Amino acid sequence: MSTRALPEAASTPAAPLSLCSREPHVPADRLVAEMVPPPRFDSVRFDTYHPAPRQPTQADAVTVLSAFAEGLGGAHASGAGKRRWFARKPAAPTGPRGVYLDGGYGVGKTHLLASLWHATPAEPALKAFGTFVELTNLVGALGFQQTVKTLGGHRLLCIDEFELDDPGDTVLVSSLLGKLVESGVALAATSNTLPGKLGEGRFAAVDFLREIQGLSAHFRPLRIDGEDYRHRGLPEAPAPHSDQVVTATAYATPSASLDDFPHLLEHLAKVHPSRYGALTDDLAAVCLTDVQPVPDQSTALRLVVLADRLYDREIPVLASGLPFDRLFSDEMLNGGYRKKYFRAISRLTALARDAKGLVPQ
Repeated sequence: MSTRALPEAASTPAAPLSLCSREPHVPADRLVAEMVPPPRFDSVRFDTYHPAPRQPTQADAVTVLSAFAEGLGGAHASGAGKRRWFARKPAAPTGPRGVYLDGGYGVGKTHLLASLWHATPAEPALKAFGTFVELTNLVGALGFQQTVKTLGGHRLLCIDEFELDDPGDTVLVSSLLGKLVESGVALAATSNTLPGKLGEGRFAAVDFLREIQGLSAHFRPLRIDGEDYRHRGLPEAPAPHSDQVVTATAYATPSASLDDFPHLLEHLAKVHPSRYGALTDDLAAVCLTDVQPVPDQSTALRLVVLADRLYDREIPVLASGLPFDRLFSDEMLNGGYRKKYFRAISRLTALARDAKGLVPQ
């Protein structure tokens, strides 16, 4: 009996992943373990920060923060830590035990904050780095007293994007920082602006110091001027692609996700923002079809958090529909959360630029 070889079946590309199908659970111990600079800032250091030639405050910031890190000396303010039997007890640190980076979006505050974390001579387990949202989520997961106990032995706590627009959370975190300062923890922070405080396009140190109430004496404000580095000398963001191109790219890119933008916005309402980082686990790219204006402020603020997590993890974003600079209405861009929205536009534009190379030629 003769046999004939069957024709080889054509290989079918694996279907892309979907953010809308994910509802991650994040245990409390992961929240603690992940309080380190995000992947985008793994390798940043003070010497990789490039101050703008016409912005002397940027170079000054590197000098001040380098000295601040060196002054921590790897020793806890209480004198805790290993020392030789005959060694003299180290002198208690003098001056403010905190520094506040006061500058607009895109001037490199997070780069500098992460560089401070890396430069502080202490074991990683004795340093913590997280956004304000991540810190409030930690308190929610562990409870106030356990959070104080968990972070109280640290040398340094870095808080990125301190949220001054939520009075309740501001008081909560201010109370937490007060306990940590009493324990000898050094602090460093950046912040978002208060609602209605549009000012001159930068964050306001006076607002930050007022809102943290009794902690103001522990912070030295450090102003950093400049323009958004993400667009400094870079080409314009690529125009949106067609639905067909975005879909084809998602199928051609291993570990890419593919979602309809309006459906994704609906799904974000079902997932707590503390889980948005886990939502993007193991993704190589995010592909979105039918990008439309964000319908309301609550949805817009959730999208800001997702944009931050994608940017932290350097996940390219390829999209069809409207360009990212048309996501938010004029009312939103002129309102109290304007800096958050401009930051999201800036970061999504950078990620869209990163995705340009994914498109099949």
